[in-house]
Parts: sequence; structure tokens; C-alpha cells
Amino acid sequence: MNDISKNEKLLIDEIKIIQDVIKRMADNSFKIKGWTVTLIVITLIFRGQTKYNHLLAFLPLVSFWILDTYYLRIERIYRKLYAWVIENRPQSNEYLFDLNPKRFENDVDSYLKTMFSISLRMFYGGLLVLLLFIGCLDLLGGV
Repeated sequence: MNDISKNEKLLIDEIKIIQDVIKRMADNSFKIKGWTVTLIVITLIFRGQTKYNHLLAFLPLVSFWILDTYYLRIERIYRKLYAWVIENRPQSNEYLFDLNPKRFENDVDSYLKTMFSISLRMFYGGLLVLLLFIGCLDLLGGV
């Protein structure tokens, strides 16, 4: 009975640690999206009178899109680790508290596929379309 309690406690502790990592990655992704919108708005507000200053807004868009892709991919890798621990920990102590997720990197989409996943494509693609629209208006003498 004591061994079962000990194994259950180890499982719960390990799961909590993995969940904390997943939560941090999701939080980072959320903050990046906030910074993206903030910096794009700031660059558009202060773009000045020249027609091509709106192009500066593409810099935070692309930079944060790449960074968000990194965090989303890491989050997905840790989700694979979480699933593995849930499935295998009751039978084995192999990789006990091993938080190195390298062995699951091939189980998730590549960086490029992750970058164009539906969640990132909708957010950053929407901003990209908006910036292209504003750029077209600038070129036509609008905005």
C-alpha cells in the first residue's frame, strides 16, 4: 500500500511539473500576441507622412510570429511528454522526472507546419491581411 501511495505521489508531482511548463509556454504565447498587437499599433500610429513607413509594422509581426511558433511547438512537445507520463508512469519509472522533451520532437509538426497551424494562421494571418490593406490604402493616397 505504501508503494502505491509513493508511486501515485510521484506521478502527481511529475504531472504538476509538466503542467507548469505547458502553462508557461501558453502564457508566453499569450503575452507575445499582446506585444505583437501593441507594437503594430504603435508603428502604425507613428508611421509619419511617408508612404512606406507602414512596412515597419511587418517587423514585429514576423518576429513575434516566429517566436510564438517556437513556444507553441515546445508546448505541443510537452503535451506529448505529459501523455507519455500518464500512459507509462504507472508501469515504469523510466525517465522519472526527465523533463527533457527531445525524444518527442519528431512526434509534433515541424516549425513551418506549426507556424501555419490554424491558431497562428488566423491571428498572424489576420494581422498580415490588415497590414497589407493599410499598405494598399497608403499607396493609393488614403489613410
